[in-house]
Amino acid sequence: MNLGNNISFLRKQKKLTQEQLADRMDVTRQTVSRWESEEAVPELDRLVQMCGIFACNLDTLVREDLSSQSEIYSEVRIKKLAPFKMASYVIISPEPESDAIGHMERWAENCGLKKVCPDVKLIGWDFPFVSQEQQNRFGLHGYVAACVIPDDFKTDCPGVTFSENKEADYAVITIKEPFIQPFERIPNAYKLIMEYLQANNFKEKNQENIIGCFEYEYKKNNITYMDVFIHVDSVTKSDAFSVFG
Repeated sequence: MNLGNNISFLRKQKKLTQEQLADRMDVTRQTVSRWESEEAVPELDRLVQMCGIFACNLDTLVREDLSSQSEIYSEVRIKKLAPFKMASYVIISPEPESDAIGHMERWAENCGLKKVCPDVKLIGWDFPFVSQEQQNRFGLHGYVAACVIPDDFKTDCPGVTFSENKEADYAVITIKEPFIQPFERIPNAYKLIMEYLQANNFKEKNQENIIGCFEYEYKKNNITYMDVFIHVDSVTKSDAFSVFG
């Protein structure tokens, strides 16, 4: 059973002592200690209360091994992203992600963007407007890849669509080595964000000139990371951050 370890992990993640958690739940510190050592099991109403404090759902708290996830996923956080310009390309094919990214990498080389920005920032997201017949009969899917471009960058190089993503609030999670288990780690990142939004009463938001969700892959110290962004209702923040830190 993972419950005791999960309570301990989430408490430490929230930077709460056993006594502080006990105060918030109106129990004794010894009770929290017994929960974490699995000498006792919290009643259902206590579990629901903990889900509110830890911003998770009941199934996650009781069943999943959250301590192992801590090595793969960051905490979900809310960031206000500054506006940025981009050049994008959408493709529908059996392998749309690699096709779209490959196209944008070649475009960045041909138009001179790589000379201006040697470390070209690429983002991507699923293109939803693919018919069921295209998917089921022909195995086709859609994907959009985009290069983030400086405000002053100009080019007549064809093959892309230019646009700007407006300032917006996003829920963000970082995945470590997402392609070790891509069909598990990446979908689970979206699941963790959605659980966080539900627990904290945020909602996804569709708005013109704002990407609903996207992924940004990068490397640090030879380790691959991916940030997953989902647009949410506006929150109060004093500063807008660059999407790429």
